[in-house]
Amino acid sequence: MTQTEVPVLIAGGGPVGMTLALNLARYGVRSLLVERNPATTRHPKMDLTNGRSMELFHRLGLDEALRDAGVPRENAFDILWITSMVGHDLFRFHYPSATEKTRIIREENDGSHGAQAPLRVSQIQIEPVLKAAIDAHPLIDVRFGTRFERIVENGADGVTAEIVDSQGGVSETIRCRFLAGCDGGGSRVRRNLDIALEGEENVAGAYMVHFRTDDRELLQRWGPIYHLQSGLGTIIAQNDHDIYTLQAWLLPGMNPDEMTPQGVLEGWVGRPFEYEVLQANPWFAHFVVAEKYRDRSTLLAGDSAHQFIPTGGYGMNSGIADAAALSWALAANVQGWGGEGLLDAYDAERRPTAWWHLEASRRHMAVRQQITMIYLEAGDLEADGPEGDARRAEVAARIAALGNAENESWGVEFGYRYDGSPVVAHEGAPPPIDPLTYAPSTWPGARLPHVFLADGTALFDKLGMFFTLVALDDTDTSGLEEAAAAMAVPLDVLRLGRPDLRGIYERNLVLVRPDQHVAWRGDALPADCGQLLQLVCGRKTAS
Repeated sequence: MTQTEVPVLIAGGGPVGMTLALNLARYGVRSLLVERNPATTRHPKMDLTNGRSMELFHRLGLDEALRDAGVPRENAFDILWITSMVGHDLFRFHYPSATEKTRIIREENDGSHGAQAPLRVSQIQIEPVLKAAIDAHPLIDVRFGTRFERIVENGADGVTAEIVDSQGGVSETIRCRFLAGCDGGGSRVRRNLDIALEGEENVAGAYMVHFRTDDRELLQRWGPIYHLQSGLGTIIAQNDHDIYTLQAWLLPGMNPDEMTPQGVLEGWVGRPFEYEVLQANPWFAHFVVAEKYRDRSTLLAGDSAHQFIPTGGYGMNSGIADAAALSWALAANVQGWGGEGLLDAYDAERRPTAWWHLEASRRHMAVRQQITMIYLEAGDLEADGPEGDARRAEVAARIAALGNAENESWGVEFGYRYDGSPVVAHEGAPPPIDPLTYAPSTWPGARLPHVFLADGTALFDKLGMFFTLVALDDTDTSGLEEAAAAMAVPLDVLRLGRPDLRGIYERNLVLVRPDQHVAWRGDALPADCGQLLQLVCGRKTAS
């Protein structure tokens, strides 16, 4: 059995594993990525890449390629509640297209928006873009058709693991400084470490039918719609042309073993039509988070660490943020300027964030369940005449009153904060976070608010590779620069000359981490800059 040495072994080649590899490569760290499947997925596992994820993909130079793979930029994100595909429309929640959202972001430019518009795209289209990027990068050894087999040794100074070629069965020993388990909900890495999942399993189910049809007269009778929703499920327009996915709720008493894709699809739509089934299966959702994300030199990310029902779209998007958080912690340790505390901080930061996202998806699911009951109790919603009109009007009003937080929780998406982090300079009791409204803040642990500068460039594009000290004015920064040089901590200084931005950034100086979260802020440097850098680099714990 041959042995290979590499700084980081990544088990799992889905979006999270590939994004982790690309982030590590951006920091100059080599990795070996293994994926048991021979090619990218053919299952429509998600349909939204949110604005925060697009900020992180932009940093990798992939945002335009991903947008080219997704739904046209000019198409809206509308959610339409209907009685059935052959019935009546009830209530529409309108959301702007990516093009329109980008215009709004630039025009308002007050820190209350992300730097990027969200993207409607299926995971089927995302993965080939990421795969092409990792294949082209010289620092990433890509091995699809190779499975992670087992952990031989997991110690404080590294991991020995076994991988196996899926076709030939040839085993290889890998010695790595770190192992990242990005291998999905059934994670073999997690099971090797006996890390339990906390929460609830099989909380809800659906029968998925992924299909192709040219019957746009039926599927687009109300125009191109992102989600066509009823009390019995959702049809997702994957490309606004001919590819759709039905997620039909499995209600009490339904037996998926007795159901067929054709029966489910035609029953939901309301009549037979011409189509081709591409994939179909029942599935059951979980509300679970791993009891820990780190065991010595092995760490978890993505679905191996957390699983939510897809209401809100937090699954893959939370995993992309995991990759951003984990990559800089691993790079700092591999390169020697970061300490053990960064690895503990990954768990302390991302596990509570997973619970934050889980509870949001649970709230959204509860609203869906309320609406299902409204439909079931309403009587015949297809009836003609005044009685049918009155029923439909009442259901529409109740849906409008419940709202659509599932697609409007900007505080959940952008406002999460690392209040329990041991590598952030805390300031006392943190202010509450509104799940619905994103309030720009530089409270330590928060994502740095974004603005476009006077020349039209994005502030995020001006940040350095690792730490960046953002200075709004001419406040002296030499003490931190000197301490960073003495400690070999990579630091850039971004002097904006914009004291007028204090209303958004709240302090003259803001120290930003590689993952765009705030490590420290102040109107002047602290008395001991070396002590601050020890803290934020994980060389000592927060007091």
